[in-house]
Amino acid sequence: MPLILGTNSIKDTGYDVANSLRFDDGSSDYLERTAGSTGNRKTLTISYWLKRSNITTSNSQGVLNAGILSDGNNHSFCGFQFSTDTAIIQTTTSNSNVMSLQSNALFRDVSAWYNFVWKVDTTQGTESNRVKLYVNGVEHSLTGTFPSINQDTWFNYADKHQVGTRFANYLNGYLAEMILIDGQALDPTSFGEFDEDTGIWKPIDVSGLTFGTNGFYLDFENSGSLGNDKSGNGNNFTVNNLTSIDQTTDTPTNNFATLNGAYKLDSITLSNGNLSSANTTGTWYHAPATIGASQGKWYCEIKSDNMASGYTLNGIMDMEVAVSNGVNSLTHTANTSDGYGYYSANGNSYTNATGTSYGASLTTGDILQIAMDLDNNYVYFGKNGTWQNSGDPTSGATGTGGISITSGKTYTFAVANYVSATQSINFGSPPYTISSGNSDGNGMGNFEYAVPSGYYALNTKNLAEYG
Repeated sequence: MPLILGTNSIKDTGYDVANSLRFDDGSSDYLERTAGSTGNRKTLTISYWLKRSNITTSNSQGVLNAGILSDGNNHSFCGFQFSTDTAIIQTTTSNSNVMSLQSNALFRDVSAWYNFVWKVDTTQGTESNRVKLYVNGVEHSLTGTFPSINQDTWFNYADKHQVGTRFANYLNGYLAEMILIDGQALDPTSFGEFDEDTGIWKPIDVSGLTFGTNGFYLDFENSGSLGNDKSGNGNNFTVNNLTSIDQTTDTPTNNFATLNGAYKLDSITLSNGNLSSANTTGTWYHAPATIGASQGKWYCEIKSDNMASGYTLNGIMDMEVAVSNGVNSLTHTANTSDGYGYYSANGNSYTNATGTSYGASLTTGDILQIAMDLDNNYVYFGKNGTWQNSGDPTSGATGTGGISITSGKTYTFAVANYVSATQSINFGSPPYTISSGNSDGNGMGNFEYAVPSGYYALNTKNLAEYG
């Protein structure tokens, strides 16, 4: 059960990945370029860091797709197979699959970053050596059809290469350090290493690699040119439906909280990298965050996107309850006395399923602030820059205007939607435009309102220092 840290979350790696790019299938996000000449189609390496968002069973999700994409009969792609969540690599030539390999492992953790390395060399005499998959530095077994010796793929072919889609089967998730090596089959140690202290797989500086004719390195650091190639080859990609707001600081070296698609309840729908929630039913449904904490002070903001015909009840929950109980909303979770929420209809706070007058109601466009003090065991709610109930999150043990919470628990932020209410949560890497810009005391996050002194964005670097 992923409670606090993702599978590769550490305080300091020595090498920091500054940015990732957030892909959402509902927005048809992808990048594309057309190669001017053909490179090496037999020997190549694909490496990328990925944190998945919505897990879909209706179609595959493409990470890299290449070839004669106008007819769909001659192409290669890697990504995730529909209905199984296995990693897949495939080459189709003349409408026949000459290579189709899937991992035996499933990749369904939406709280953690993975590094996938596909090592391809069809010149190898041994069949199983022609394609290898490494995830977080460890080789994974593959089943299916291996390519014949000297089989051409469509990677590095003089035609289209797309990142984030495969024939309108779009990626859901965060992508970082997207690399194609033309002409070399490299081991994962060219892209990462195991941390000496934690044993966690972490990124390394790849700028010294030789990328080859059609090779590229997308680091997503240039908000004005998200498809900029850092390899030195100038193999830049055209951006489709992605904007600067999709550039995030949620990366493999600093993993931010998102809403947990693996533990959301029933009809709540998540989008925008699991930072936006919607509900079209007449029942309360909730989603907890992926990261929790048992100490420290933590801050987030939640924007009411559309409150015309629905309500929200947002706050904090006991992490264990959030991921294990079949409850419908924060209102019901509050029966355990370890769920605390703010009701948008009238501004009441909820504890033990009992509403208490606390603050003002919320409408479309309003931003709810939540400050969670796990050192003194209080939670505070604010609206549009004003702390409600005359609250003071910096009051410490006195808890001025705060709501007393049970000590000794691991808490996480959570949202709940009723009817057609929609909202977006900002843990520091917002899915919406920020008009002002405020960071925490560690210089992390991008918030609309000032972060109270001593409170921090919920990410793994802050947790390692303050949690």
